[in-house]
Amino acid sequence: MDAVSTGWEDRAAGWIAWARKPSHDAYRHFRDAFFALLPPPGGRVLEVGCGEGRVCRDLRARGYDVVGLDAAPTLVAAAAAADPEGSYVVGTAEALPFPAGSLDLVLAYNSLMDVADMPLAVAEAARVLAPGGRFCACVVHPVAEAGTWTSREPDASFVIQGSYFEQRRYEETFERDGLSFTFRSRSYPLRSYGAALERAGFLLEALREPDPAPGSPGEDRHSRVPLFLLWRALRP
Repeated sequence: MDAVSTGWEDRAAGWIAWARKPSHDAYRHFRDAFFALLPPPGGRVLEVGCGEGRVCRDLRARGYDVVGLDAAPTLVAAAAAADPEGSYVVGTAEALPFPAGSLDLVLAYNSLMDVADMPLAVAEAARVLAPGGRFCACVVHPVAEAGTWTSREPDASFVIQGSYFEQRRYEETFERDGLSFTFRSRSYPLRSYGAALERAGFLLEALREPDPAPGSPGEDRHSRVPLFLLWRALRP
């Protein structure tokens, strides 16, 4: 079976260990840029692909009423254990278990690359949003996924081999401080995300390429090539 469509259940324990060691992941260096994109707290919020719950926990600390959803039961259980007063459910991005028009904000923080059908996931976000609701997302930047650095040196060259416009599978294993984790996802050009938003009826309000925070992994290199792409879209 397609590993992307089953979520991260087969890698859940590894991801929990990786995500909960702050030095291992770029999240803490880029989360403030994402949170600055969001509307202020108010109404019902859903995070699609919540993983072990770190985004939901940070949002709840900022006053948001948020439900976390993930396809991996082990990750949902870990999120609930770390945040007993939070709300977490098992489900897929392509078939959200919420009525049409029942939510005010849908978030997808680095999860759209991991779903089996990205355009359907975007359409589902539109379905469950009330008019005037927003869909905010962070994805690995399409340019960053299209190429590779020639080395880890600050002045390394960034090379795109083949076609940027190709939709491709991505797999890479990272090792830090005795832990390793293999990321497997799909890579889309920007036009694929744009087409999905357009077909779902969204109006794009903001599009951002955040600078890396001081001390983030690959800060020197990623000051020249963006690592993440953020957007906020309105459901009219």
